[in-house]
Amino acid sequence: MTFYDDVYPFYPLQKTSFIFSGRLLTIILVFLVLAVSLLLILPGIRGKSRLLWMFRIIISLFIGAVIVALNFTNDWAEARVTTNATYKSFSNAVVNAEVGLHVGLYGINITLRGNPVVQFNETIDYNEMFSWHDTIEEEYEEALEKGLPNPILYIAEKFTLKSPCGLIFRYRYSGRYASATLWTAFCCWMLANILFSMPVVLYAGYMMMATAAFIFFSMASFSTIMNVPHCVFSIGTDSFETEYSHSFWLALATGVLCAIVGILVVMFNFVIPEKMKEAFSIGVDSYEDEDVSYGEGYLNAVFLDGVTISPLTSKVTTEHV
Repeated sequence: MTFYDDVYPFYPLQKTSFIFSGRLLTIILVFLVLAVSLLLILPGIRGKSRLLWMFRIIISLFIGAVIVALNFTNDWAEARVTTNATYKSFSNAVVNAEVGLHVGLYGINITLRGNPVVQFNETIDYNEMFSWHDTIEEEYEEALEKGLPNPILYIAEKFTLKSPCGLIFRYRYSGRYASATLWTAFCCWMLANILFSMPVVLYAGYMMMATAAFIFFSMASFSTIMNVPHCVFSIGTDSFETEYSHSFWLALATGVLCAIVGILVVMFNFVIPEKMKEAFSIGVDSYEDEDVSYGEGYLNAVFLDGVTISPLTSKVTTEHV
């Protein structure tokens, strides 16, 4: 790479392109181990209860994994555009690339992928993470020092405190409230699973409905950013705006699933309470204990030969006589 390529050689090589989030991989592995561990007990369950237990385990762990994973995904909202843009500062080189903005609850991911990927003897494939836990200013300064491509720096600058768009305030606070309500939904999910294993199925249904409510609250919190005037991102001759993405719709689907489960449990508990107890294996042990304690008894005739039992009245009469 030389000065004659219109790209200056003092920029460091870019990092390896983002493949998969380590946090999401950890969450998936943890819940997979839990699922396998719980499914191993299925052979010890008899009859139709085995199928019901399998559905309970799969649906419950799916809901829990989604609630936790939604806190760390970066595609609650996103936008993409393919355009011609200046590649780096102090250079007249123009590249054709797809620019993407992916918004999560804790930060943003900005992607830049060349079309084709290799241009100017360089692989154009970037995925940069900017977090707003404390401040995005330091990460933006580091990006300037690295000499990241202009489209990435332009979008990241929109989320700094000095930007007139004020995006950092909208996304930071809406993300915090959305994350807080999601963790509350996760606590409700845990309580619901505990109550399902106790003879209080009705309250477990209520907790599933509460889980759905807090998931919807998190969506409402994140949706507040869409109710304010949008800041248009202009790169080259094209512009784009963010829209709801996969994580948002996955949260909606999970909330609807929790609401349906909770409503069905509450309704069936009032309509067919005995069937619900049987389905959730509640009260089986107590019934067995009652059968053992108060079951029908038999007398051994060998020990009763020659033994006569007189009524109590006759015994009292003879004593008086």
